[in-house]
Amino acid sequence: MSTTIDQAFIKQFEREVHEAYQRQGSKLRNTVRTISNVNGSSALFQKVGKGTASTKSTHGMVPVMNLDHSNVEVVLQDYYAGDWIDRLDELKVNIDERQVIAAAGANALGRKTDELIIGALETASANTVADGNVGMTKTKILEAFETFGESDVPDDGQRFCIVGWKQWSELLTIDEFVNADYIGHENLPFASITQAKMFLGTIFIPHSGLPVDANDIRSCFWYHKTAVGHAAASDVETDVSWHGDRAAHFVNNMMSQGAGLIDENGIITINCDETPD
Repeated sequence: MSTTIDQAFIKQFEREVHEAYQRQGSKLRNTVRTISNVNGSSALFQKVGKGTASTKSTHGMVPVMNLDHSNVEVVLQDYYAGDWIDRLDELKVNIDERQVIAAAGANALGRKTDELIIGALETASANTVADGNVGMTKTKILEAFETFGESDVPDDGQRFCIVGWKQWSELLTIDEFVNADYIGHENLPFASITQAKMFLGTIFIPHSGLPVDANDIRSCFWYHKTAVGHAAASDVETDVSWHGDRAAHFVNNMMSQGAGLIDENGIITINCDETPD
């Protein structure tokens, strides 16, 4: 056997983990503000208040908006996902087996990325739609939609709503959500394999990691992209080391990331009852 086969295996494995994370690891990273390649243990996101336009007299001074500037600090934490791989020749050359292990590590870190973002969304308390002992309904959606409008949250195609799979099923029973007569053929929920669709200027995404309390109340979140920040000092990295006493490689996938709340006015929590009938 070539003495360089380990290096080929390691390089290909690292590439496959990175590609798997980018492809299927995190659902939510691209739905929030993101800073990459952070140097240090934390990152700062700028928060700017609303400006007001005013008139001026002839030859007078242009009025200053006096915008309120503040910073939101997001602390980064290190996360690891490791596993052992026995030194079997077939594992080094069988692409399917290697990809299974690479995808498992990438998915674990991807779920952690989403967990951080959902954790930041949970801290928002300004706007909440009560569960009302029912699941996801059109009334709840319209209430949240009105709240965004009254708060002047931009309707610029950067709104996202993440719901549980139970709520996704309930949305599919709402005629306006699925009927092409209302939303057009291009926005039907099954027009894309990504299981996400546009409705009311918002991209709705089903997600399995949303919090549910002891009373079976699921928290769904409707938010604008600028309301939450995600920072990464290190995206997914992989270290593969050989351990002769185990006759195996140890694969360590790791990343350093964090997420935080920037503007709770840009987030609405929609509580939905999941109590079995």
